[in-house]
Amino acid sequence: MTIKAILTDIEGTTSAVSFVFDVLFPYAAKHLPDFVRQQAQRADVARQIDAVRQDSAEPGADVERVIEILLGWIAEDRKATPLKALQGMVWEQGYQVGQLKGHVYPDAVDALKRWHQAGYQLFVYSSGSIQAQKLIFGCSEAGDLTPLFSGYFDTTSGPKREAPSYQRITQAIGCESSQILFLSDIVQELDAAREAGMATCGLVREGGELAGHLNVDSFSQIDPATF
Repeated sequence: MTIKAILTDIEGTTSAVSFVFDVLFPYAAKHLPDFVRQQAQRADVARQIDAVRQDSAEPGADVERVIEILLGWIAEDRKATPLKALQGMVWEQGYQVGQLKGHVYPDAVDALKRWHQAGYQLFVYSSGSIQAQKLIFGCSEAGDLTPLFSGYFDTTSGPKREAPSYQRITQAIGCESSQILFLSDIVQELDAAREAGMATCGLVREGGELAGHLNVDSFSQIDPATF
């Protein structure tokens, strides 16, 4: 069946893992405490603070304890939705003042533009919040890439290593699962997408093998028409 949509991961796929771990995470860890203290009464921030209390089973946690929990989650790279949301708010400020620029591999930029022009619908599925995804592509070193994308998905669609998440995304995209090509650098994610009926392609930019899937080391090697 002909591929109509391409769903891509970010970290390790369109963008360097080092950008997330060496730039974004340290920036959030440095600026998040003061951001939470200063914006705790803001409605969208207050909702996420309450979600941290709920997720950590500490309903009585004060703001300083919530900050402590969040920093712990950052240190262990926990895929917690309220953390991702708050990180996204902090990063937004960094992008707005020019302290951050999103990293996207040049081969990914070229391919995404080419695929968009060819009529493929492009979507993102990342453990980072939708807001953070839009910032990486909207404030990228290559300029604003958001016009290329038709939609974004994060952990609110479910864990990335579970097939039902990809089934929900398929329903949201509105085509057959076999018409969607999923790109990732994590074999468990590729396995889950394939279990949900999607075509898959693994990115091995640093070498290695993603067993059971087509492997490439650059977006330039991916031709959606061959799937």
